[in-house]
Amino acid sequence: MTADVIDGKAFAAGIREKVAGHVARLSEEHGIVPGLAVVLLGEDPASQVYVRSKGKMTREVGMKSIEHRLDAGTSEEELLSLIAELNADREVHGILVQLPLPGHLNSEAVIDAIDPAKDVDGFHISNVGKLATGQAAMVPCTPLGCLMMLREQLGDLSGLDAVVIGRSNIVGKPMAQLLLRDSCTVTVAHSRTKDLPEVAKRADIVVAAVGRPKMVTGDWIKPGATVIDVGINRVDGGLVGDCDYDSCAAVAGAITPVPGGVGPMTIACLLANTVTACCRAHGLAEPEGLTA
Repeated sequence: MTADVIDGKAFAAGIREKVAGHVARLSEEHGIVPGLAVVLLGEDPASQVYVRSKGKMTREVGMKSIEHRLDAGTSEEELLSLIAELNADREVHGILVQLPLPGHLNSEAVIDAIDPAKDVDGFHISNVGKLATGQAAMVPCTPLGCLMMLREQLGDLSGLDAVVIGRSNIVGKPMAQLLLRDSCTVTVAHSRTKDLPEVAKRADIVVAAVGRPKMVTGDWIKPGATVIDVGINRVDGGLVGDCDYDSCAAVAGAITPVPGGVGPMTIACLLANTVTACCRAHGLAEPEGLTA
């Protein structure tokens, strides 16, 4: 068996095309242009590259891109004041503060200062609670992208066994909630899980999000299962996932590569979340195919 390769680059391009279509309709029919504000503190090279990419793609789909680049020594009071201004700005529909923050800042306080309706990262405690209780919420971008790819690959997920390896607030926990909402039977596995390979091997869906290079090997995978590899690990100058791609691809029915799998979906879903937030802010129907 050779697994189907789930092409995240192509899928993300399709999402961005849908977003661009919704943005055009919002502008033509309602005179509204969705706006995404990104706040970057400091000179972290990886964050700078990521923010540049976000800005470029935001503009490419026709949305308004607002960037605030602040000194690493910016005080928490100054940052919270800027967030309050963005919360009150009716032309800003999405707010993202690029993480990680400098050590003197309280990330939780900063995230919780963002208006939950504009929290396009989906990290605010209000959105976390709404997702867990099945209410309309802003959903974290990476799990949302994973869910979209799973639906495209498998169709109806109802009744499938899913194992999420990793319990982070950013990926593992929201991924489990999304799979539960799609009526999967979900196991969240982690470093203390006993017989982890056997737990994984019973799953129709395996989502690996632990940050350990090539931890999941082919003998962990049920023949024909779908494997979503969220990991991005730099090894010997290259990028590898949390799954050993070759051995897993020899057993799985479908698998995401690293790079080129989940990664491209994150920014695409950030744009989708911004359009969704804009529609909710103006009492308009949410865009089809871009939400959980």
